[in-house]
Amino acid sequence: MPRRVLTGRVTSDKMDKTVTVLVDRRVMHPLYKKFIRRSKKYAAHDEANTCQIGDVVRIEECAPISKRKTWAVIARNGEELVAASSSATA
Repeated sequence: MPRRVLTGRVTSDKMDKTVTVLVDRRVMHPLYKKFIRRSKKYAAHDEANTCQIGDVVRIEECAPISKRKTWAVIARNGEELVAASSSATA
């Protein structure tokens, strides 16, 4: 099964090797047919601690790293991170 990839903005980088990513999506209301913004925060693994607040990152689903962390950062501000895919599977 392919891994899901999401794009979002870093809202917190206070943890070691972990960033909080806010992912926005638009869904249509079933009755009123109006688009509504829905958002969710994900804890993502950032091995090199390179991401900062405000960065636009791409995160990829991976094997569980901790209780809340099942996502890994694969790109930051449009640039691919080389260590992300190999170290996230540890």
